[in-house]
Amino acid sequence: MAAFNNIKHLVVLMLENRSFDSMLGRLRPRSVRFDGLSLQESNPDRDGNSVAVWTQGDGKPAAMNIPDPDPGELWSDINMQIFGTAEPTPTSAATMDGFVRNYQQQTTEPAERYVANRVMHYYSPEQVPVISRLARQFAVSDRWHASAPCQTWPNRFFVHTGTADGYENNSPPHFPYEMPTIFNRFEERNVENGWKIYFHDLPQTLTLSGLWPHLDRFRFYDEFRHDASQGTLPHYAFIEPRYFPDVRMPNDQHPPHTVTLGEQLIADAYNSVRNGPNWNETLLIITYDEHGGCYDHVPPPPATPPSDTPTRPFNFDRYGVRVPAVIVSPYIRRGTVLRPTGAIPFDHTSILATLRKCFELGAPLSRRDAVAPDLEPVLSLDEPTNRGPQRLSALAYAASPSDLARAKEVPLNGFQKSLLDLANRLPTDAGSVLGHIEELRRSGGVAIDDALHVADAFGGDITQAMAAARNRLNVLFGSLGR
Repeated sequence: MAAFNNIKHLVVLMLENRSFDSMLGRLRPRSVRFDGLSLQESNPDRDGNSVAVWTQGDGKPAAMNIPDPDPGELWSDINMQIFGTAEPTPTSAATMDGFVRNYQQQTTEPAERYVANRVMHYYSPEQVPVISRLARQFAVSDRWHASAPCQTWPNRFFVHTGTADGYENNSPPHFPYEMPTIFNRFEERNVENGWKIYFHDLPQTLTLSGLWPHLDRFRFYDEFRHDASQGTLPHYAFIEPRYFPDVRMPNDQHPPHTVTLGEQLIADAYNSVRNGPNWNETLLIITYDEHGGCYDHVPPPPATPPSDTPTRPFNFDRYGVRVPAVIVSPYIRRGTVLRPTGAIPFDHTSILATLRKCFELGAPLSRRDAVAPDLEPVLSLDEPTNRGPQRLSALAYAASPSDLARAKEVPLNGFQKSLLDLANRLPTDAGSVLGHIEELRRSGGVAIDDALHVADAFGGDITQAMAAARNRLNVLFGSLGR
């Protein structure tokens, strides 16, 4: 399509841990054209009682952090959610009926806190007006799956590298992670202004040691606003949300973080691009790394393993649970529901396939992105006539100092602990990158402190732990205030 040739900038905002049904299941009535919630869906609890999908139905802060506590998201948890057992066989059917029972067996917090129906909750379009408006104005895919039924790190690895390199959970760590990335493709081809990663506090992309020699490409999110307004966006912009309640509340939407803050980030990213000079040349993708234990009713299909070399205990031959995916461009026909033309669904490696095609970045990074459908078909208009709203606003919410203080008392989730672990394993300065990678290779990634206990070293004090992480990043970047 001719419109595809007009795309000069691809922007991806990847949020955290929400299923399609959780965020967009009631965007429209369920039909053959839109596979959302019919409101007849349910799961059994551990006593065999039926627990139905539901919504609290208002935009008050107390309704915007469900589920609370955080559901399970280990590979074994997700197996149980999908198959009803933590150890499915190759012939096990994906019943999607283990979400409630898995939630009830979590042990991070007292058992009485895991109220059965919390993982069956969904948000109404009125509660999440920004992502809902964009989904209706442009395109939404009801056939976009997480790349694997796994935690955050594996799925974020897929969007950057086309593989999780055989690792199904965030931990234990396996530094250095040396998978070739799509960012390195831009470097290899000497693409001017090829890419930037815009972040808020601690970018998960720093797990990938192939990016350590390119620290100048990591910029604070405020610079995204500036680049969008000045028409200086890179060809590929990847946005990471705020993951920690440090100086501000998290806006990643990871349960039980307040969903409205993520909505404000989505609105800000859209407004920045929409009102900048690159609007007619930009494709904006808003998606989520994985479902985070939140209910979805669509069984994940089989997937092409990323490598010819089998991995255990999981060969990455199944997709993960569906996640929201909203695609935005003035070349998209209003009200598009995007589905692939073949049996292979969209997943995070569709972003890689689109980038390689759009910017001529060469061969696939893995067998997975080699078969992934790209996003060219969504650009169905010959001219950029779907201008979209000039500005979007999320529901009003501003955290008070007491809100922030309470958030800092919540136990760190597994992803936050893994990021503190990451910060402790980074090189001490930009000049020591190659030697540090070699040291990590020799040590198997475990000899540079016992970083899995970094968070515990601060007695669970998020402020102190984040201060230590910031100091580490300050040393590495030279100055985070640039």
